[in-house]
Amino acid sequence: MNWVLFAALFFVTWWLALFVVLPFSLRTQDDDQDVTLGTVSSAPRGPHMLRAFIRATIITVIVMGILYGLTMGLGFGFDDIMRIMPDFTPNVGHQG
Repeated sequence: MNWVLFAALFFVTWWLALFVVLPFSLRTQDDDQDVTLGTVSSAPRGPHMLRAFIRATIITVIVMGILYGLTMGLGFGFDDIMRIMPDFTPNVGHQG
């Protein structure tokens, strides 16, 4: 795997993981019953982005490690997806 491709996949996977982990352990102002004037009650309470960045990075490292192991260690590639996936083509002549 080319390092540029690996970096691009890491970047995209990290963003996806970030949006997945953002809502976890998020405390809103409504949860603490302390809504700041001029904000909505569902606004986050306190800093939580550093934890989300760390969690997204850990998840991305695990996913990319698995991907790297599959591609470099076992030799799988994008061409092998068709052999792994089941055949979903409909049987035209089959009357069920």
